[in-house]
Amino acid sequence: MKVTGSLSAETEVCVPASEAWDIYGSGKVVGVVVPKLFKQIDVVSGDGSPGTILEVTFHPGGPPTYQEIIHTVDNEKMVKEIDIYKGGFLDQGFNLFRIRWDIIAKDEKSCIVKLTLILDIKEESMANLSHVSIVPFVGMMTTVNNYLIENHKD
Repeated sequence: MKVTGSLSAETEVCVPASEAWDIYGSGKVVGVVVPKLFKQIDVVSGDGSPGTILEVTFHPGGPPTYQEIIHTVDNEKMVKEIDIYKGGFLDQGFNLFRIRWDIIAKDEKSCIVKLTLILDIKEESMANLSHVSIVPFVGMMTTVNNYLIENHKD
């Protein structure tokens, strides 16, 4: 048996949705968050489209290195989904650990950035669910959103 669930957070950013999507929907996000949050993120294979595999390495003392795969990039709906592909939470009994970014236009000058963690864990590994926190992902969202605001051109 398995257990599924999700955690989410959202914030308003005073930039057009297209501007936010230009960062969140592309590989440009890597340049914004490295080295602030990660030691490095390397492309193992692919070009940033679905199927691309990235290796995420944290600063010393951080979590172990893991790989993620870009699952979905929908430019029309402004949705990007990334799954942990190898290591990380998969080593702790998770069948699925998906990070979903939705960029939702509010008006011409602002948008909502919504982050959702979609989880599927084996019942026998439920104790490891306590290791999951949305806080680091919100930190990443805050870093990117601050970058968007600081580099917004009216």
